[in-house]
Amino acid sequence: MISEKNIEGAIPFSTFNSESRRLRRLKAIVAMANDRAIGRKGTLPWHLPEDLAHFKATTLGNPIVMGRKTWESLPRRPLPGRRNMVVSANSGYVAEGAEVFGSVEMAIAACPASETPVIIGGASIYKTALPYCTDIIVTQVDTTVPDADTFFPELSQEEWKISECSEWMTSVKGLKYRFVSFSRK
Repeated sequence: MISEKNIEGAIPFSTFNSESRRLRRLKAIVAMANDRAIGRKGTLPWHLPEDLAHFKATTLGNPIVMGRKTWESLPRRPLPGRRNMVVSANSGYVAEGAEVFGSVEMAIAACPASETPVIIGGASIYKTALPYCTDIIVTQVDTTVPDADTFFPELSQEEWKISECSEWMTSVKGLKYRFVSFSRK
């Protein structure tokens, strides 16, 4: 478990405010249904190869911050080509191939200002990090998930604007989806 300490080049998370948001980019990436569903029984409610390729292209080379459950849901760990950062309240938790932090704030603070951390889930990690995010990259899946048990937080139109939106596409699996990028106003 890495404790909060001064890491060369890092912006202390405790100093985050509207001014430091301009200095530090922090992104979130998520695939969600029209009803904001992101999970069902610890897994994604769909399999979209195109979204997985988009996720890889977007996160490669960047630190990725995730919760313990998201880490444990990954079929292969760690995700290669990325600094894997796992948040767990359990101080004894070990995630082989990743760094473990006691909070989202500590994980983000451990990243040099020159890096753009990407929040990859789950729901409680998104909820904690969203107030500090500058960008959100969404794969909107044109479906609803009646038995979903995990949801992405609602985005306020006062705080977020759509900066990019692709046309609807159809996955090789038959689901319609599109990529929507949001920027903080």
